[in-house]
Amino acid sequence: SLRHRQLVRMASKQKLLDKYPLQPGANDLSLVHHPVTSDFLPTPKTSSDWAKFKLSDEQIQFYHDNGYLTKIPVLTEAQVDKLKDDLATISNPDTNPHPAQGLFYEFWSNESGDPTNVLLHALGHWRVTPHFHDILWHPAVLVAASQLMDNKPVRFWHDQLFCKPPHYGGCVSWHQDYSYWTRTVPMAHLTVHIALDDQMVENGCLHYIPGSHKWTSKPLPIVDQHFGDMDAFPKILTPEQRDQFRPAPMLLKKGEAAFHHPLTVHGSFANKSEFPRRACVLNFFADGTASDTNDQLLDGVPVYPPGAKLEGQFFPLLYDPKDTPVE
Repeated sequence: SLRHRQLVRMASKQKLLDKYPLQPGANDLSLVHHPVTSDFLPTPKTSSDWAKFKLSDEQIQFYHDNGYLTKIPVLTEAQVDKLKDDLATISNPDTNPHPAQGLFYEFWSNESGDPTNVLLHALGHWRVTPHFHDILWHPAVLVAASQLMDNKPVRFWHDQLFCKPPHYGGCVSWHQDYSYWTRTVPMAHLTVHIALDDQMVENGCLHYIPGSHKWTSKPLPIVDQHFGDMDAFPKILTPEQRDQFRPAPMLLKKGEAAFHHPLTVHGSFANKSEFPRRACVLNFFADGTASDTNDQLLDGVPVYPPGAKLEGQFFPLLYDPKDTPVE
C-alpha cells in the first residue's frame, strides 16, 4: 500500500540521517530562495528576454492533447557538465559522502535491490549542491511550466534523480506521478524530465503513453513499490486502455527536457548499453496547492495539516508570470 511505502521511506530517511550526519560546513540550500551561483543560469531582464523562453500555441496544444511535450532545449553542454560535476559529489555516499548527504529526502543507491538492474533514485539534491539548487530557477523551465499549468504561478514540489549505469542499469516501471502525490490537492502538478545524457532506446530512454492523461480523472493504483516490474501496470488496465497502451520513446538529446501531465503514464526500460543514462527531474505545482494529509509530505519536512497551503522553506514560489511579463 501507499502507506506501507511511506513508512518504508521514513525508516530509510532515519537510517540515512544516522549514517550520514551533517558535517561541518554543510549548508541547507533550501533556506535560500534564489540562485546561489552567478554564472550558471541566463538572467532575462526585459519582457523580450523572457519571451524567448515562451512555448508556441501549437506546443501547448500538443501537451494538452497528448499529455506531454518533448525535446525542449533547456541546458547547454556547459550547464550539463556542471550538473554532472555536482552529481559526482553525491553519487557514492558509502565511499565519499557529501558533507550535506543527510539532507536528502530519500537516497537509494539502487532502489531495485537487484545488482543486475541498478537504479540510483534520489530526492532532495536541491538542498545539497549549488547547481541542482539553482536549476529550479531556470527561466526556460519556469516559463514553459507556467504556460502548461494555465499561466499560474509556479511553486516547487520536489526534485528527483534517476541514474542508470551502463550494462546493468535498471528500469523505471510504468506509473502516473499523481498516484504518489494524492497527499497534495488539487491536482495541479507538472513534471519536467531533463536529460543529462543522450537518451536512446538502447540506454533506457523515457517512454510515454500518449493520451493516457485522459483515461481517468483520478490516478490509477500503485502496483510496484520500487519501480522494478515493467509488466505489473498493464495488468490493471481496462481492455480499452490496454488497446491504447502504445509506448512512445522520447529520444532526448543531452540538455533537452520533456514536460508531462501528472496523470500521463510513463516509464523507462533497463539500460544494457555501454552508455550511462542520467536525468534530473523537477516537479512543480501551481501556487495554492495544499496538503491533504496529517503525515509528513516529504521526509524531514514539517507536517502541513490538511488544507494548509504549501509554501515556505521547502516549497518556494519560483515564478509568477505577473511579475515577469512575457510579451
